Amino acid sequence: MKNSNRVNKALVLSTLVAVMASVAGSAFAAETKWEKHHPRRDQVNDRLANQNKRIRAEVKEGDLTKAQAAGLRRKDRQIRQEERAMASQNGGHITKLEQKTLNQQENAVSKEIGK
Repeated sequence: MKNSNRVNKALVLSTLVAVMASVAGSAFAAETKWEKHHPRRDQVNDRLANQNKRIRAEVKEGDLTKAQAAGLRRKDRQIRQEERAMASQNGGHITKLEQKTLNQQENAVSKEIGK
């Protein structure tokens, strides 16, 4: 009786692990699919995420005040909103020119982070 309970528990546990691995794999594949179909947006958004990490690091090191960080995040948020607005006008994609414009805006914010 005790052995059958152990076998049942092991079977349930292994099934649960397999299901969780499958779900995790599906989530990763969905992210990769989006990135594949929206490479310009992905590049812009990756830069915004990186800038946010840099802002956090600069605040932690004491090189930026919380007020300065809030101002930089506000600018990044405006860039992200602009990126979404551009994409909504073009079937979810942004053009090369739009990407260039957004990157120029990000460059300006980036220079403010490292001051």
